[in-house]
Amino acid sequence: MIQTSPPSLPAARGLTAFTRFLAGAVVFLLVAGAMVTSTGSGLSVPDWPLSFGQLMPPMKGGVFYEHGHRMIATAVGALTVLLALWIHRVERRAWVRRLGWTALGLVILQGLLGGATVLLRLPVWTSAAHACLAQGFFLVVVFLAMVLSPGWSERDPSLPARSRLPLLATGATVVIYLQLILGAVTRHLHAALVIPDFPLAMGGLAPSVWTPEIAVHYAHRVGAFLVFVAVIVSATSALRLPPSHASLRKPAAAMLVLVIVQILLGGSIVWTQRQVAVASAHVVVGALLLAVSLALTVRSRRLQAARGNEAAALRPSLTVAGGKVTA
Repeated sequence: MIQTSPPSLPAARGLTAFTRFLAGAVVFLLVAGAMVTSTGSGLSVPDWPLSFGQLMPPMKGGVFYEHGHRMIATAVGALTVLLALWIHRVERRAWVRRLGWTALGLVILQGLLGGATVLLRLPVWTSAAHACLAQGFFLVVVFLAMVLSPGWSERDPSLPARSRLPLLATGATVVIYLQLILGAVTRHLHAALVIPDFPLAMGGLAPSVWTPEIAVHYAHRVGAFLVFVAVIVSATSALRLPPSHASLRKPAAAMLVLVIVQILLGGSIVWTQRQVAVASAHVVVGALLLAVSLALTVRSRRLQAARGNEAAALRPSLTVAGGKVTA
């Protein structure tokens, strides 16, 4: 039976802490996945779901990265099962319960897609889809952590009537996600170094030679510029708000820091000839930037909705009395 009253405060705090722990575990999983790609270990274990027909093969060479990634993914899957069941048991908001089951469905699909990627010998589009779905699953878990937080019911003062922050933050989140898709395709096409200089491209603003790999890599660089602009515009819009809007100003400031770090990491991939730690950090910082942008989007839209509700509450209620409309 689904509980129809709010969970007790200790239970609510426990669920919040567990969801945040799962979000941290997903970040660790993203690190592990990035290390598999950066070290070229994707086919070091050629079978699935077992590894060389075993549950625990010798953890040597690339097997350490690939099988380690599988072990972390299994742990994240188990945690997601527990989260979905816990939410279903104590959460009274039907849409949150559905979101919990959505997270579980995504992690199952992600596991199957990861297995297919190995069995099909790392085709580019399957591998890229696996990477992009991981980012989508991370967003769902982050959103769950937000809605299950005790602070979800607490709001800053409503946004100014003409604030464009919700639209700008939404645009930034979409642009960042599209950029992560381009990054995944670039990575799995092995196109990270096809343009050997940065910030220029073959000594100019655009490459002098074009191949499919160069086109994807250059599109990723153009996307990075668009992300930078979108983040600057949305973050500065939030930072112009009064200090009372702390829930918006904090993620905005974090976005500015993360986008600068991300661009430097992107350049460092070229400068260091795709050093493993740098390439892996580039993937993870991109995911963190996406998550913070989502937080800014959700919070700003909730404050926008709050203003709409306040305006509706102030409107006089109209009734028809004796054929006349009265307030």
